[in-house]
Amino acid sequence: MDELYVCIHNVASVQKLIDFAKAVYAFSPPISGLVMSKVGGTAAQAGIPEVMKISYKQGKTVMVLPDLKDVIELIKPDKILLISSFAEKEINQSELMEGKRVLLIFNGIENDFQKTEQAIGNHVKIPYVKSDIGPTGLFIAFIYSSIAAGILKIQ
Repeated sequence: MDELYVCIHNVASVQKLIDFAKAVYAFSPPISGLVMSKVGGTAAQAGIPEVMKISYKQGKTVMVLPDLKDVIELIKPDKILLISSFAEKEINQSELMEGKRVLLIFNGIENDFQKTEQAIGNHVKIPYVKSDIGPTGLFIAFIYSSIAAGILKIQ
């Protein structure tokens, strides 16, 4: 894997968006960029500007796009993982090594991805996470499990 992009999709909470961005940026440089798609409500009005400010201060790449099809069109990932506590299939860490450009998508609401969204990639869960811990918790669990598996190296 040469590039790893992280997307938070369908988020309306300002704090959830900011916390997610801070978590993603805490684990750089393995993260190539943060993508926010389908941001609504107060997250669109107040969250996006705050995340943009955080991104600029840290010199990080960030994109805001209307939907997942736009994310895929621009990033052109080789591998897409939709990470959710509601998925039936467990993640196989070696899947990350199958693509040069990997896109991780986390859902910003407390429900699962829609069926049409699940169809765009591998809909997977982290094996040891037994309940919904939100996108930031799932991202951190994913990162640590990837480090433990030797897939990612934090510098």
